[in-house]
Amino acid sequence: MSQLGFFSKGFNTKLVKYWELSEEIQQSGVINIGSILSFATINGRVAKIAMTAAVEDVNSDSSVLGGRKLVLSMHDSNYSGFLDIMGALQYMETDTVAIIGPQTSVMAHVIAHFTNELHVPLLSFTALDPSITPLQYPYFIQTAPTDLYQIAAIADMISYFGYREVIAIFTDDDKNRNGITILGDILAERRAKISYKATIPPEPAPIRDHVMEELLNIRMMEPRVIVVNTYTKTGFVVFDIAQNLGMMDKGYVWIATNWLSAAMDATQILPDTANSIQGVLTLRLHIPDSKRKRAFASRWNKLSNGSIGLNTYGLYAYDTVWMIANAVKLFLAHGSTISFSNYSSLNVLGGRVLNLSALSIFDGGQMLLSNIVQTNMRGLTGPIEFNPDRSMKRPAYDILNVIGNGFRQIGYWSNYSGLSVDPPETLYSRQANRSSSNQKLYGVLWPGKTEVKPRGWVFPNNGKRLRIGVPNRVSYKDFVSLDNHTGLIHGYCIDVFLAAIKLLPYAVPHEFILFGDGLKNPSYTELVRMITSNVFDAAVGDIAIVANRTKIVDFTQPYIESGLVVVVPVRKLHSSAWAFLRPFTPSMWGVTAAFFLLVGVVVWILEHRVNNEFRGPLKKQLVTLLWFSFSTMFFAQRENTMSTLGRIVLIIWLFVVLIINSSYTASLTSILTVQQLSSSINGIESLITSNDPIGFQAFPRDSPLAIDMSTAILSLSENGELQKIDDKWLNKSMCGPQPQSSQSDQLNLESFWGLFLVCGVAFLIALLVYFWLMFCKFKQHCPETSESSRFGSSYSAHFQRFLSFVDEKEEVTSNRLKRKRTGNNTVCQGKET
Repeated sequence: MSQLGFFSKGFNTKLVKYWELSEEIQQSGVINIGSILSFATINGRVAKIAMTAAVEDVNSDSSVLGGRKLVLSMHDSNYSGFLDIMGALQYMETDTVAIIGPQTSVMAHVIAHFTNELHVPLLSFTALDPSITPLQYPYFIQTAPTDLYQIAAIADMISYFGYREVIAIFTDDDKNRNGITILGDILAERRAKISYKATIPPEPAPIRDHVMEELLNIRMMEPRVIVVNTYTKTGFVVFDIAQNLGMMDKGYVWIATNWLSAAMDATQILPDTANSIQGVLTLRLHIPDSKRKRAFASRWNKLSNGSIGLNTYGLYAYDTVWMIANAVKLFLAHGSTISFSNYSSLNVLGGRVLNLSALSIFDGGQMLLSNIVQTNMRGLTGPIEFNPDRSMKRPAYDILNVIGNGFRQIGYWSNYSGLSVDPPETLYSRQANRSSSNQKLYGVLWPGKTEVKPRGWVFPNNGKRLRIGVPNRVSYKDFVSLDNHTGLIHGYCIDVFLAAIKLLPYAVPHEFILFGDGLKNPSYTELVRMITSNVFDAAVGDIAIVANRTKIVDFTQPYIESGLVVVVPVRKLHSSAWAFLRPFTPSMWGVTAAFFLLVGVVVWILEHRVNNEFRGPLKKQLVTLLWFSFSTMFFAQRENTMSTLGRIVLIIWLFVVLIINSSYTASLTSILTVQQLSSSINGIESLITSNDPIGFQAFPRDSPLAIDMSTAILSLSENGELQKIDDKWLNKSMCGPQPQSSQSDQLNLESFWGLFLVCGVAFLIALLVYFWLMFCKFKQHCPETSESSRFGSSYSAHFQRFLSFVDEKEEVTSNRLKRKRTGNNTVCQGKET
C-alpha cells in the first residue's frame, strides 16, 4: 500500500503519465479495490476476515476474472472521520476501481462526493442511512437493506403489541438520527408517537454520565417502551446503567436495532452484560438457509482462528466483494479496458501545497457502476438484486428475544407481508397480506422474566395527582354535582369513574376540580380544550362524543348511548269525554261513515231480488239497510248474503273494517296510556330555525389511560355494576326516551285512501255487473217492451218497467218464464212483492 502522495512539499514532483500507468495496469493483470473500515470494531473485524476470504475465493476461480488477480487494500480508519477521507483519497490516487466502505453513514455522505467526481463506485454494507439517495450520490451503493426497512419492522412490532407511545435513545449522528425521525413519521401515521428523544454523543466521546442523566429522566416518564438505535459500545452502556437503575424489570419494553444481534452473534457476552439485556427484543438481517451459507459458516472458525464469530455483516461483506468481481468480469467481457485519466478540473490547483493533481478519474467507472447495479446473483445472503431505486429487493429481518446468552426467535418481518412466524422466502409465492389479522409472532419473555405483555406505560413517579376536570352543573345534577354539605363531588359519572379505576391493575392518584361558576352550565367544548392546554389531565362528566372533540382528545368507551335527542318536559295527560274521537281526523270519520252507508246500499241492491231479508215494506228495508251497514263494524250482521256479487263485496268490506278497527284500537290505546311530550320542535328544520339551546350528554389525545378505562367500563357493563349505578342515579328520573314523531298522533285519510279506493272500485264493478245482468234478463223476459219501444213508446215508461223488473222478486220472474214456455202468454207488467 503506497504512502499518501498528495502531501508533497515541493512543486516539481514528477507525475507519472496516466496512459503509462494504465498500460502498466493492463500488463500486470491486477485489479485494485480498496476498503475503508474501523477494524477495531466488531463489524470491522468480521468484515475484514470475510472480505479476505472472498478475494481468495475469487482469485482461486480463473473463470471469474480470466487469470487476473483481484487485490484488496484495507485502510483502518480507527473511528476517525479524517482518516476515512485520507484513505479514500489515497485509493483514488492509486487507480482503484471500487471502494468498499465507509463503515458509518456520516462519512459515506462525505466520501461519496469524491467518488462522484472521480467515477469510482463506493459500496457499503454498514452505512445504511436511507437518506443517502442515488439521485444525490449516484456512485454510492448500499449492498445491504437500508435502515428504512429495519425501522419499519420496529414500527410494525410496536403496532402489533398495541403500544401508542415510545421513547427513543439514539446516538446523535446522521444514521441514527434519521432512523428515529423515520420511526416517528411511521408511528404518527398509526396514531402513535415518540414522546421523548434521548440523544447520546457519538463515540468515542465519554458518554456514561450523559446516559445516566437521560435514563434518570426517562425513569420518571409515563412511557415504558424504549427503542435503542445506536452502536455496540454505546448500546451496552445504556443497558448496563438501565439494569443498575432497575429499568430492566417488569413493566419495561426494550427494542434494540440490529447492532445487538450483530454483537451477540460475533462475540461471547459476559454474564453481567447478558443479565442486563434479558427480555430485550432485537432484529437481525434475515439470511435464508443454504448449502453455501452452511459451508462458509463451517469454514469460519478456521478463517478467524476462533477470534470472533460470524454475523450477518460478514456475509454481506463477502457478497460485496463478489458483486464487484462479477461486475468487473462483465466489464472485461464487453471488451472494456481499465484506464484512468487526469482530472482536468484540478489543474488550477497545481501550484498549491496539496498535490491533488495526482487524483485520477476512472474512465470505465460509469460502466462498472451500471454492472454492479444490474447484479443478479445468489450469494451467501441469498438472491441479490436491486430495485430501480437501488435498494435491495425483498428485505427481511429475524425478530429475536434475548434469553440467557442467546436468542429465541419469535418471528420474521418482511417488506412483503409484515410480521409472520413463517420464513419470508416461503411467503413470496403467496399473495401479499399485511392485514392486522395476518400479523403474527410467537410469545415473548419480557424483562423481569414474565410472559405477560407489559402495559407499556405507567403514571409518572413525580408525586403529582391526575387532575380531573368536572363540570359544575346547575341543572340535572344527577350526572355530576357538588354536595354542599360534605364538599364532595358525586353523581352518576363520578361513580362510573371510581368503579372503573378500581378495576385497573395499578393505582390512579387523582383529584376532582370543578369547572364553571355554578351559576350556569359550563361550556363543555371549553372543558375539552382545557385538556389539550394541560390545565386538566382528563375530564369526567356527561360529555358527548362529537366529531370536533374527537380530533383533539380521546374518549373512553361510552357508558350512556342516546344518539341525537331533544330533551323536553312531559305533557300532563288531560282526560276528555270525547277522547274516543281523537284517533281519527274529521275527514277520516266522514269518509268512514260514508262507506259504511255505501256498503249497505250496494249490498241491498245486490241482495234485494234474491234475499227475503232485504225485502218488505219501505220502512223495514230502510231499517235493514242501516242495521246491516253499521253492524259490519263489529262483524255482527244477522242477514245472510245469497248472491255471489254480494258476498264478494262483503268480503272486501270486512277486510277494510278489520284494518280500520285495528288501527283505531291501537291509536286510542296509545293516546290514553302513553304520556306525550310537549315541544315546539318537530324536526331538524324547526330546530335550526328556533332559538332553543342545544345541549350534549372522558383524556389527552392518544392517552393510554383512555384504553384501560374503556376496558374497565366494559367490565363494569359485563358484571352488572354499571346497571346498579344506573339504577341508583338515573332510574328515579322521569326523563326517558319517547317515540320520535313529527306527525300528529291522529290517523288521517292519507293513511287509508288506498283501502277506500280499492273498496269503491269493487263496489262500482259489482253494480255494473249486476245491472248488466238485469238488463239482459229484462230483454229475455219482456221482449214486447222492446218491440213497443221501437214504435215510439216513451223512454220514461220503459225505464219504469225496467225498475219494476229489478224490484221484482227473482222467484216471480222465474215462474213467469215457465208459464211463457207452456203457452201462457202473459204481459210483463206490475210488481209483485
